[in-house]
Amino acid sequence: MLCTRLTNARFVTMDPDHPVARELGVWRGRIVGLDDAVTSLPVREVIDLQGATVLPGFIDAHVHLAWTGFKENTVSVAGRTRIEDVLAVVEETVTRKGEPAAWVSVAGYDQRALGRHLTAAELDRVSHGHRVFLLHESGHGCLVNSAVLALLPAGIPHDNGFLVEGAMGAARALRLPYSQQELAGAIGRAARTCLAEGVTACAEAGIGSALFGHSPVELGAYQLAQEQGQLPLRVQLMVSADRLRPVAAHDSDGIPRALDLGLRTGFGDDRLSLGALKIYTDGGMMARTAALTDPYEGLDHAGQLQDDPDALADTIVDGHRAGWQLAVHAIGDRAADLALDALERAQRHWPRPRARHRIEHAGLIRPDQLPRFARLGVSAVVQPNFLRRFGDDYAAIMGEGRAPWLYRGRAFLDHGIPLVGSSDRPVADGSPLRAVQFMVERASESGQVIGPDEGVTVDEALRAYTVAGARACHWEDDLGSLTPGKYADLVVLGDDPRRVDPSRIGDIEVAATYVGGSEAGGRTP
Repeated sequence: MLCTRLTNARFVTMDPDHPVARELGVWRGRIVGLDDAVTSLPVREVIDLQGATVLPGFIDAHVHLAWTGFKENTVSVAGRTRIEDVLAVVEETVTRKGEPAAWVSVAGYDQRALGRHLTAAELDRVSHGHRVFLLHESGHGCLVNSAVLALLPAGIPHDNGFLVEGAMGAARALRLPYSQQELAGAIGRAARTCLAEGVTACAEAGIGSALFGHSPVELGAYQLAQEQGQLPLRVQLMVSADRLRPVAAHDSDGIPRALDLGLRTGFGDDRLSLGALKIYTDGGMMARTAALTDPYEGLDHAGQLQDDPDALADTIVDGHRAGWQLAVHAIGDRAADLALDALERAQRHWPRPRARHRIEHAGLIRPDQLPRFARLGVSAVVQPNFLRRFGDDYAAIMGEGRAPWLYRGRAFLDHGIPLVGSSDRPVADGSPLRAVQFMVERASESGQVIGPDEGVTVDEALRAYTVAGARACHWEDDLGSLTPGKYADLVVLGDDPRRVDPSRIGDIEVAATYVGGSEAGGRTP
């Protein structure tokens, strides 16, 4: 007997063997069959979807769940365009902190909206003896006051209180990490936000790191969230390479560094699992720290790498050799050169043709780099909503010659490079449907078209968030299409993205989300 039969819908399966269906049967969380294969079978419950369009659940291949959850509960200065208004928010937040010399965190800091960076001295005027930490919207920098600067080790570089990349990590290290229970709550809040946008599975992009991690035992917090019922979607965890520790093993094992992170008995199932090794090579475009070959337009620098180039390359090679799938953060084209060079060296000496290594972001990719992506079989995990939200700024800092290379779409596909959709939530909007709309239109929120030749079809954009996302996470046997045998993860939409005008795709209603045949937040068939 079927657990559930979903009927009276247009199932867009993303499976070329059965591209469209009207009925779908579920048994014990998996799809049993479509249409005639399930119509006459006995069933416990029939759900009439009243003509809705149903797609495979969206897969967001690059998110930060804990950060998203904490940001939702943190005072923010996002959207403020006057320095006085930012300082007023900080002072009001400080005033609510009763204990002396307490840490005060504020989110949403972005110098671009203000016209310049604030300074530590300006923060001091409203700090009233507290330690103030303003996280940059990109996550790649922070602004702190003098009370924090005084605690930093000697030699930590900053620009009047603004710290980037590793220097920001030093400031974060001054504070006690979040508890596992606090982390579990934040993860749960973010997961529910993902579900509301049709995301049924995601890859958490780097736990435990100095940059984006929240605890040295962060993996255990995901286990706790799952045990407490706060993890209602599927999550694959990337481990930050800086959490690996030297181990005394045989050289022939090829594992010079290994993992801790609070891993314990019971880890690993279809809801929570370990994925790629995350390696940061550069920073971000919002903070002007993405590593470029040529300087930013109007600036006298070209960003920065996270470490010595040889050390970064050795980490990539060691990770490949040890058997990890690699997710290499490379936004600028210089960082992509480093990543591609190291991956090529690794594959030449220790071939692993099925490793499915990934370049996370691939924000600025030159034409000459595209054949190298293809030859190495590397996926490009892009964030289309970056350009939708920040495209005017990114185009300006790249200049007319480089702007068409930003967050490519068509060029990747034309070269046979897997194009994978993601959000980098909470840095950018997490909605897959709004990202799909941008991938087709290539238009920023202001209407500026950026790299029009990089536009893709609606079907290709949907594949990036379903089939390609599943493959990038080694989930293709279980997720990514509405195929018999796979999990019944699906999203019910108020309209068909392939049939409406592209300008309307981002506004399509997400009516319901199912994970394993169960409606999220609702009944369990």
